[in-house]
Amino acid sequence: MSKRITILGAGESGVGAALLAKREAYDTFVSDFGAIAPDKEQELRSADVDFESGTHSHDRVLRSDEIIKSPGIPDTAPIVVQAREKGIPVISEIEFAARFTSARKVAITGTNGKTTTATLTHHVLGQCGMKSSLAGNVGRSFARAVAEDPEPEVYVLEVSSFQLDGMFDFKADVSILLNITPDHLDRYHDDFEQYIASKFRVFRNQGSAEHFITNADDPVIQSRLQAESLGMQYWPVSTSKSLAGLGHRGAGIHENLIQINTQNEPFTMKIQELALQGKHNLFNSMAAGVTARLFELRKELVRDSLTNFENIEHRLEFVTKVHGISFINDSKATNINSTWYALESMSEPVIWIAGGVDKGNDYTELYELVGAKVKALICLGTDNSKLQEAFAGRIETIAEASSADEAVQLAYDLGYKGDTVLLSPACASFDLFQNYEDRGQQFKAAVRRL
Repeated sequence: MSKRITILGAGESGVGAALLAKREAYDTFVSDFGAIAPDKEQELRSADVDFESGTHSHDRVLRSDEIIKSPGIPDTAPIVVQAREKGIPVISEIEFAARFTSARKVAITGTNGKTTTATLTHHVLGQCGMKSSLAGNVGRSFARAVAEDPEPEVYVLEVSSFQLDGMFDFKADVSILLNITPDHLDRYHDDFEQYIASKFRVFRNQGSAEHFITNADDPVIQSRLQAESLGMQYWPVSTSKSLAGLGHRGAGIHENLIQINTQNEPFTMKIQELALQGKHNLFNSMAAGVTARLFELRKELVRDSLTNFENIEHRLEFVTKVHGISFINDSKATNINSTWYALESMSEPVIWIAGGVDKGNDYTELYELVGAKVKALICLGTDNSKLQEAFAGRIETIAEASSADEAVQLAYDLGYKGDTVLLSPACASFDLFQNYEDRGQQFKAAVRRL
């Protein structure tokens, strides 16, 4: 009798897991408490996967040998609680997919910069001649990639804290921890320590043959690492220290040069050569470079690939200029830290479009940057009261908008030649939009209609 597996949630992660489970001859069932998107429903039908929507059939779900939980479903969901009480293992799709591939794996997490770093690392490895597949929390699920594609040499995986929570036996060949700042605390009982512990699962199970790359400048990471016993090879990356200050391993900065040293083979390149500029992207580029050198890829190819990369959509994406006013789409900035990086990188007066579903934001962290750079704030959301209260008296002009078109028109009317209109919401999108991609697309479309 085949093993019974239930997948909770029928988004990209859930459907990918279902396709892989079906391929591996599991008795596969998908249960989604909400509605299933028509394209995903069609995929399940085409693969002959049994599914339900709008409910969880508890009797059937709780007869499973194992449950794969989509990352959007909290651990406190009643069906998840009941499954665990019955002793049914509840895992993530990442954990499941890893069982069916022998390819090497690079796992990248952090509060901010995951998608950029994963996309950049995939680009660098590919440009240097490795067969690389990009998957995880960036577009295509890991399980779908394993189910549908010929096996690559390496998977580059963006993994969120929610995915890490369901990973137990998974082991990355290279793990990267970018940074940790408060985010998603509503899923962690407002306990920052629980969120930190979740992120630290990225190097779970690694031993002396594996590698861990992390941020030597991040105080949260460095404080927590002091209590950890690290059995893997550790590679610090710093944008403020030289290699000498890091024990001559990892990556550092000296006199406007990036220094990378792995396997006692130093490598340097000028910061100005990087395709991605800005302090936040400097670390991301260095982490990708260390990863490539750990795979012993040629220095010249690593340098070239870090120079010719094109940034991802919705992350500090230049849209166009209209009568001298620049429009930048940073819709992927769904928390305070991401928006801080965006504002920090601006060199012209900013008309800032922000707002949406607040995740417990502490806007005081933005006060200094906003005071120095923002001339007007446009609040884009259904409830803008917290945003308005936070910046009342700190920004001369504050306006409200209930659509991307309205926000863009207001910003244009307030702008002058040399200004920058920055969509960097610091909030989730689902009050007015389907997701951050939809928000970014609507923003870009509105700009082009000016």
